[in-house]
Amino acid sequence: MVRVLAVADEVVDSLTFGVGLDGRPELILGAGDLPFSYLEVLSGLCNAPVVFVPGNHDRDLSGYRAGRTGWMRAGLPSDDPGPRGAINADQRTVTVAGLRISGLGGCRRYNDGPNQYTELHQRMRSWRLTCWRPTPDILLTHSPARGVGDDDDPPHRGFDCYHGLVRSLRPALLVHGHVHPFGSKPPDRPIGDTTVSMNVVGYCEFDIDPATGEFEVIRRRHGA
Repeated sequence: MVRVLAVADEVVDSLTFGVGLDGRPELILGAGDLPFSYLEVLSGLCNAPVVFVPGNHDRDLSGYRAGRTGWMRAGLPSDDPGPRGAINADQRTVTVAGLRISGLGGCRRYNDGPNQYTELHQRMRSWRLTCWRPTPDILLTHSPARGVGDDDDPPHRGFDCYHGLVRSLRPALLVHGHVHPFGSKPPDRPIGDTTVSMNVVGYCEFDIDPATGEFEVIRRRHGA
């Protein structure tokens, strides 16, 4: 079993003091719209790697490339654009702490801000993930799938293409943020035949078995 701390959208101050981290997560997942410094603090407290995708309130991370001599953008040297030492899984599948994670950041386009996509654009971005075999354990996204824990207002409407992506990848979990609970307790919801969609705004700590896909929620907080 691998212990995972998944966070999104709202900073939970108690976590920065180590409260609730007695189990020492082996991996931190960031589902977007969090200060990069927050992810760095959690990584240091847990001595665990961070895998993240950008949200619509995060900076534009496109065009950056990590080379042998450091980060580059447009052929010029650059500082690390994300949380120090973290792995941006947007449009990629990575293996960290024994888990395979496929990522897609961003939400539906509603203005001219960064990390926003039309349904067609996100569908095209998702195709890169379908070339990965074997299947991932976790699909990490910022936005939920349409009709599975999303809202009806334009910024928080989920992506229809995630349904086909889940059918293709068959992950055990779809971990997302973006939709704030505002005092409610959004339930984990089935999507497809084998996948559970989990809203981690605030945080959720869970154990997952990479061999079977079975998982158990240890503790969670719906919002800050």
